[in-house]
Amino acid sequence: MKYICALLLLPLLLLSCEPPHTLSSTDPVNWGKRAVKETLPDSLETGSTFLSIYSQIFTRNEKDHTALTATVSIHNPNLKEAVYIDKAVYYNTNGNPIRTYFDKTIFIKPMETVQIVIDGIDDEGGTGANFVFDWKIEQQLNEPIFEAIMINTYGQHGISFMTTGKRIK
Repeated sequence: MKYICALLLLPLLLLSCEPPHTLSSTDPVNWGKRAVKETLPDSLETGSTFLSIYSQIFTRNEKDHTALTATVSIHNPNLKEAVYIDKAVYYNTNGNPIRTYFDKTIFIKPMETVQIVIDGIDDEGGTGANFVFDWKIEQQLNEPIFEAIMINTYGQHGISFMTTGKRIK
């Protein structure tokens, strides 16, 4: 009887297992389509931008936290020229790199916005995660704008807030 029960429960156990979750913006195909194929001129201005991301925030006390989904937006505020992003590195609260989203130069068309989504189940970043973006633009163009919106909803409650990138040296 024990063996029959075990044989009947085994398929249920196997069917109840979830496949591993793939994180939203880590698919290299998304970035490969944006890869710059030609050599860019040496005259481009270069810069780096720091952007705070919160994949978790503390609630009630320092041991209780809530997961957040973050949408990172990379905006090209120029009407006629592309901007180029060389690298996007995601760091955790301790300053350790978690992942590099791309390390080949990509383009963002004029007035276009590109997003990176940090899934709510992705808690690797912790309560003080951040990005560093390296970018290039033609002289006299507007720098790319980096923003993040973090959100979580549960029941009739929700929380959301936004951060804006700051140019660093």
